[in-house]
Amino acid sequence: MFLFLGFLIGIIAGLRAMTAPAAVAWGAALGWLDVSQSPLAFMGYRWTPWVFSLLAVVELITDQLPSTPSRKVPLQFAARLVMGALTGATIGAAGGSLVGGLIAGVVGAAVGTFGGAAARGKLAAAFGKDTPAALIEDAIAIIGALIIVGAV
Repeated sequence: MFLFLGFLIGIIAGLRAMTAPAAVAWGAALGWLDVSQSPLAFMGYRWTPWVFSLLAVVELITDQLPSTPSRKVPLQFAARLVMGALTGATIGAAGGSLVGGLIAGVVGAAVGTFGGAAARGKLAAAFGKDTPAALIEDAIAIIGALIIVGAV
């Protein structure tokens, strides 16, 4: 179960790199994910969810800018893989399998990155512009992250 949830949160990281760690950090800080005895204990520290939440809000805003690079360029893709690894590992650690969660999160992030780009492209084409597609993707990422963390 934890590995599947690690994979799913990785998909969220592929959609919005900072939404996934914000949700997972809130889960850890609220005690839903017990990572206190793991190397990822910092995810549950007082300020961690606030920092990731701020970064998530900035990402949601900058994603709407036409100058924002594709999520598939190396730096953007790498950030999604790293966040998928972090969030998958955190969920995995709560279930006793940090490494398994890390791997599941990375795979999920790759799926979310490429699948999300393809889906958003099709939505944008259907709407005739990108903004509605981006807002739908934002909503899916936020709601999905909340459901995943709540399911742990």
